[in-house]
Amino acid sequence: MIYEFRTYDIKPGSQAEVEKRFGEAYETRKKYSELFAFWHTEIGPLNQIIHVWGYKDLEERHRIRSEAVKSGNWPPKIAEYLVAQRSEIFMPAPFFTPPAPGKMGPYFEMRTYTYASGALPNVLENWSKALPGRTQFSKPCFIGYSELGGLNKWLHIWPYASVDERNAVRDKARDAGAWPPSALAAKEGRTSIPYVAQENKIVMPAKFSPIQ
Repeated sequence: MIYEFRTYDIKPGSQAEVEKRFGEAYETRKKYSELFAFWHTEIGPLNQIIHVWGYKDLEERHRIRSEAVKSGNWPPKIAEYLVAQRSEIFMPAPFFTPPAPGKMGPYFEMRTYTYASGALPNVLENWSKALPGRTQFSKPCFIGYSELGGLNKWLHIWPYASVDERNAVRDKARDAGAWPPSALAAKEGRTSIPYVAQENKIVMPAKFSPIQ
């Protein structure tokens, strides 16, 4: 599977109308394929929507998108509110299986780390060893790496019932020595290649998002 993360910057004050129009158009679009998730930013870079679509491969993505456009009801009529758009294809980490639709949040922390070229094997090794300990405290919504778009990115998304729960869970995982992966790697004598940039934002789901 591949996951397309489409991030749109929208005009201030337009979120409610954008989500309304998107949700209406999605009723037709989901006949071709369903969303993985739809979020809007709450903390961090504001006035963003992020819609995530899962596909078997790029060929299926192209076919489904073409069929949806031919229907005449897609894309949603939100162009007047768009400031910028970007699309990135992410591959789920081999040790992670994305969850089925359902209640997980409603607060989701999206953390994106950018590494130097060639660091991915090291990242995969350290995360595969650290994740079992981390999931004792909470489970992720997505973990993966970029394949197309902005390269050398590592994305992990964590759901929480509240921002306070997020802080408490992260403190517990750190105090237990299970997190972050670099700390466990140092304890176990493995190398950890540091990232060169970080991004973080708290997002919340739209009413029609399969992941809540």
